[in-house]
Amino acid sequence: MYLLTVLGNLLIILAVTSDPHLHIPMYFFLSNLSLIDIGFTPNTVPKLLMNLQSQNRAISYGGCLTQMSLFITFACADSMILIAMAYDRFVAICHPLHYSCIMNPHLCVSLLWVSFTLGLLESLLHNLIVLQLTCFRTVDIANFFCHPSQLLHLACTDSFSNEIVMFLTGILLGVLPASGILFSYCQILSSILKIPSTAGKYKAFSTCGPHLSVVSLFYGTGLGEYFGSALSTSPRNHVVASVMYAVVTPLLKPFIYSLRNRDISRALERFHTRAFSVFAPAASR
Repeated sequence: MYLLTVLGNLLIILAVTSDPHLHIPMYFFLSNLSLIDIGFTPNTVPKLLMNLQSQNRAISYGGCLTQMSLFITFACADSMILIAMAYDRFVAICHPLHYSCIMNPHLCVSLLWVSFTLGLLESLLHNLIVLQLTCFRTVDIANFFCHPSQLLHLACTDSFSNEIVMFLTGILLGVLPASGILFSYCQILSSILKIPSTAGKYKAFSTCGPHLSVVSLFYGTGLGEYFGSALSTSPRNHVVASVMYAVVTPLLKPFIYSLRNRDISRALERFHTRAFSVFAPAASR
């Protein structure tokens, strides 16, 4: 699963960068989303595989903080990129005549930098909260990676105020973005229904379908994992939610975009043809 995740996202990046037809904002964000997933997955999955093989789940305090920092940074950046993609679809369908003017390269790069900056800031905030904890009741974490809410539960001191801050952060950077995406898609749906031709409606829906599927998968599992880890006391529920969010979701994203997006499918076919034409003669010598 780990290799499939990395390979699938790498193929998306290669397909977008090698095909001039895909050098547009939507696929610029998609390639960066795949790049984030490539960085996101190695942060948790190799440790999970190592734990399963060695039956040793030990991790140092510094390693735990590093894992938590990278996990939150990539997860938040992932969320912000999905918002940028939703805004791109909103402008393309609701304001098509102004699309090239609004979604210019400068705005796209700015949205990308904002995504990573917010990810770093959220990671810093969670680190500051955890670093305030002076001791832990136990060193056992009922998960395969260090989640901030579970570290708070292990603290010796009362961490109620820190939990409130984490809930507010989750609402600010999780619930509000999801609500914004939902609102944008309500506007998109309203605009699509006004298109007179059936072919035009189908084309508009086809460009939004993969993104909407990924948004539902990402925020459904992500918000469940974030708030579930804080509210639920069942270790089994923690692990199941974490596997769905940290392992299954990055694995499914490339398949959703490649199978449900014709442009990506055709770009992958052209990339395969070019790669075969280059390596086949060399292999036959």
